[in-house]
Amino acid sequence: MTKTLFYNATVINEGAVIFGYILTEGQLIKSVGEMDELSSPEALGKLVEEADEAIDCRGKWVIPGVIDTHVHFRDPGLTEKADMATESRAAVAGGVTSFIDMPNTRPATTSMEAVAAKMDRAAQVSVANYGFFLGATNDNIKELLDADYSKVAGVKLFLGSSTGNMLVDSESTLSQIFGKVPALIAVHAEDEEVIRAARERLKAESPDGSIAVERHPDVRPREACVRATAHAISLAENSGARLHVCHISTADELRLIADAKGRGVKVTAETCPQYLMFDRNDFLTLGARVKCNPAIKEPSDRIALLRELHRGVIDTIATDHAPHLLSQKEGDALTAASGMPMIQFSLAAMLDLMRNDPSCDDLTPADVVELMCHAPARIFGIERRGFIRPGYYADLVVLGAPGARLDDPETPWIPPRRITDDDAIGRCGWTPLAGRALADAPLLTMVSGSVAYRDGKFMESSSMPLRFTNHVQP
Repeated sequence: MTKTLFYNATVINEGAVIFGYILTEGQLIKSVGEMDELSSPEALGKLVEEADEAIDCRGKWVIPGVIDTHVHFRDPGLTEKADMATESRAAVAGGVTSFIDMPNTRPATTSMEAVAAKMDRAAQVSVANYGFFLGATNDNIKELLDADYSKVAGVKLFLGSSTGNMLVDSESTLSQIFGKVPALIAVHAEDEEVIRAARERLKAESPDGSIAVERHPDVRPREACVRATAHAISLAENSGARLHVCHISTADELRLIADAKGRGVKVTAETCPQYLMFDRNDFLTLGARVKCNPAIKEPSDRIALLRELHRGVIDTIATDHAPHLLSQKEGDALTAASGMPMIQFSLAAMLDLMRNDPSCDDLTPADVVELMCHAPARIFGIERRGFIRPGYYADLVVLGAPGARLDDPETPWIPPRRITDDDAIGRCGWTPLAGRALADAPLLTMVSGSVAYRDGKFMESSSMPLRFTNHVQP
């Protein structure tokens, strides 16, 4: 089995920052320690000699691989936008070693048979580790109850309309899902009735029925999010189910979740880089590039989200990576596609916020690792991933300046480079972050013990299906 040594590294893991080393063997991490533990040059030399490759990481950070628990890789049925091959490459280029894909594909992933088909596809083409949600509908409760939740991340429930007609609006079905399903329930919380009323009101105000794209936050208003999140929390509180609220976009939802946690409700909360980096004013310059569901909201919401990143209300960061071709992003608030590609630059974007945004000036690198690596593994019970520990899978990321090389420990400081659409690796070929200067970039991404990405080049990967261990009994 191949052994790789990372040494002289700034290792960020489990709330600590150490000057240390990591030795991997085959798919697993064999040992982790501080450089001070190597009491002599001979001791380091012995480790170097033992390894098939020894990488000097002086001046670079090493973190666990990011786990993105909310992506739409569009495979099957929507592959003109993206597929598992293209988007998993974008993932590892961004330091994401594992992803969990959502069920609103064509056909929708609403049975274990459909999950198995996705697993087979991922095994053939994905360079990142992979997992999948099982989608809820108004009439597939038997599939949800009979599912193998060691192979499935949980149930994805849409309380607002979505690709694949997966809106669940039957109170009887909701009661059964929350009361009987022995797994985490991840919810897209937007109330369809509120959205419909807002849309019709705004259309009536327009002479031609169109609605400018910058009114998207009014088409899908905050009240839709607040009402649906309150409803989901009530269902979870009454049933004891484990609830995970996806892509929180409002300060009001933060207060609801904080109160629910205080009452002992089993609820966790996710937000996404787009809600931390943009507000509704950005529609004026970026247009539909920042159109997503839920909609990006007010500047005050963005600031509230930033301030809660490490205070126990927001548990995790995911991307809701949802690529569309730029031609599909043309139009107004009703016709332009909703969603944006985020996975390639999510880690760098979070580190940029940490470094530069005054609303989260107490955020640390260890907090970013907690939100993007540790917490996803704990919340979803992902087996032996998300941490740098002996016996865990070797999912690792070496971070340095964009343009630096892994094999040059003496690389001088390189100023942040503004990214462009040409840097985007995913099939859609653009990024909403074009024009931003980011100071961090993955120089190497190791997936399950094999180097999948290094110095801007893709290599052979040993990606694996994720396994889930902490689901509750019915």
